[in-house]
Amino acid sequence: QVHLVESGGGLVQAGGSLRLSCAASASGRTFSSYTMGWFRQAPGKEREFIAHITWSGGSTKYADSVKGRFTISRDNAKNMVYLQMNSLKPEDTAVYYCAAGKNTYDYWGQGTQVTVSS
Repeated sequence: QVHLVESGGGLVQAGGSLRLSCAASASGRTFSSYTMGWFRQAPGKEREFIAHITWSGGSTKYADSVKGRFTISRDNAKNMVYLQMNSLKPEDTAVYYCAAGKNTYDYWGQGTQVTVSS
């Protein structure tokens, strides 16, 4: 079982920055073996993929909507994954979730709210 807890959300003005963190505990498993992803869900919309990072950190992928503004990173020694969000826009307002998995995302956090005011 992998337990994920997100933090770092909040209210920010458009153009501002936030850094989301995801703390992972993986009893009996190695956190570093999982691909980690960030997703978001805005009210009335489906959950949307934002970014992922492979177990080694050597490969990342981003949704077009955040490319160039968001950066995903991980620290396997600390069992942490981060999402640095810059140049935030009102349309980035959503609940942000981190997820872990190998072939599919099997584990999800409870989410953290990000609100961007115009």
